[in-house]
Amino acid sequence: MARDVQITIDCADPAKLAAFWAEVLGYRVQGPPEGFDSWEQALTAMGVPPERHNDASAVVDPEGAGPRLFFQRVPESKRVKNRVHLDVRAAPGLTGEARMAALEAAADLLVPLGATRFGRFEPAPPLEAGHVLMTDPEGNEFCLD
Repeated sequence: MARDVQITIDCADPAKLAAFWAEVLGYRVQGPPEGFDSWEQALTAMGVPPERHNDASAVVDPEGAGPRLFFQRVPESKRVKNRVHLDVRAAPGLTGEARMAALEAAADLLVPLGATRFGRFEPAPPLEAGHVLMTDPEGNEFCLD
């Protein structure tokens, strides 16, 4: 049975991380409920105190095809390697040096947004096509694949 999937990410700054991932994935930050011009306006109307306005944020695929990413503030910081991570398909159909060049170009675009380049893994056929390991602004690992 097919189901919709939402990916939830624990973080310290939901608005900042949502903006980062919207840029990386070509998504958009989810807008406020109908009848409100901003989330601040909506949350204030709902009685949410200002210090809790950044407790959550979400990004959505403007085409409606990809999963929603939901970011929720948690008190604890990241301590160990993620058991689940996102693979950003930055070089589909490419192999060898062309693939790695495309991945490097994608990495170069993400660093100014707050990503950190963590490592490059060279192609090792037949099973490993090569990838670049990155972290988002809060240290969550993801791969350019």
